[in-house]
Amino acid sequence: MKATIWHNPRCSKSRAALAILEATPGVEVEVVEYLKTPPSRTEIETVLARAGVRPSEAVRKGEGVVKEIGLDVGDDKAILDAMAAHPILIERAIVITEKGVVIARPPEQVSQIL
Repeated sequence: MKATIWHNPRCSKSRAALAILEATPGVEVEVVEYLKTPPSRTEIETVLARAGVRPSEAVRKGEGVVKEIGLDVGDDKAILDAMAAHPILIERAIVITEKGVVIARPPEQVSQIL
């Protein structure tokens, strides 16, 4: 099985989710450091839809850029635009497999789609 993780190596939860993936037999892990290689707005929208999560549920509201840009954290379209422009706003880690998509918070959520 292939698993793709949108990963931030500076995040302990993201590192823990990656460790779970790497420790699972038969899982081929693709690591995408989304701060270095940001997903497009369409990719973000598609992945969140597959996860059954609204953008307002997947935005890191505590990031300084929220205030800097005056982001309305209740406006899903504005959030998607902001996530594409400022990928630091994307909640981490996001794990994608053929079985589904989860935001790995807590990291053990990954087991739902393995």
